[in-house]
Amino acid sequence: MDRLNAKLYLQNCYIMKENERLRKKALLLNQENQALLSELKQRLAKTAAATKANSNGNPTAGGRAPLPDLNSAPPAHGHDKGASKSKKAIAK
Repeated sequence: MDRLNAKLYLQNCYIMKENERLRKKALLLNQENQALLSELKQRLAKTAAATKANSNGNPTAGGRAPLPDLNSAPPAHGHDKGASKSKKAIAK
């Protein structure tokens, strides 16, 4: 019985040590995530400010196309941006 108790005690110590290691790792990951979230929010605010300041009829901000609203209905005209020519027609 004493041997079983000693074995269980050692397993418990190992589990507690591993739990503490994982807790520290989770804390570091949480801090990193918070820092990244803060940086992302700053970048988004900066981009939004630049877009607002640059809204003189130019639909792009910073040389990039705006992100589409995925919750809106698709445009009525579909995906045709003009009839594209085949490679054979271009080669002639």
